[in-house]
Amino acid sequence: MRPAPDDRLVLVVEDSEVDREAIDRALSRSHPELTLEFLPDGDTVLDRLRDTTRPRPALMFLDLSMPATDGYQVLADVRADPAFADLTIIVLTSSTTSADIDRCYAAGADSYIYKPVNFALFRTVLQGAVDYWNSTEKNS
Repeated sequence: MRPAPDDRLVLVVEDSEVDREAIDRALSRSHPELTLEFLPDGDTVLDRLRDTTRPRPALMFLDLSMPATDGYQVLADVRADPAFADLTIIVLTSSTTSADIDRCYAAGADSYIYKPVNFALFRTVLQGAVDYWNSTEKNS
């Protein structure tokens, strides 16, 4: 039996150490109640989500451009498994092309966020995303 999603657990799939640190700093300040779990690539996402001995995240931030299994494939694989239909997936990427945005929404992304270079704006964007999806979950 799979554990219920933990609203305080956020899975972050990001290959850039600099971006992982920025996400950690930003969300630790704005949402200290959250537990962030980082995966450095897309290769282990499904194994992690299917691990019934560990808490299930309610929210996942997903980078697109990663070596081996990229974010597009992770998104497709996770959305193909009905067990994860309630997992909110926010694509967090540096790509602003409309083709990437359309492709992600078509594959089942709940939101698509561009990574700003400015840290203050980055923190604000992450805070807004978490606040929005947390309020959506509570009102469902």
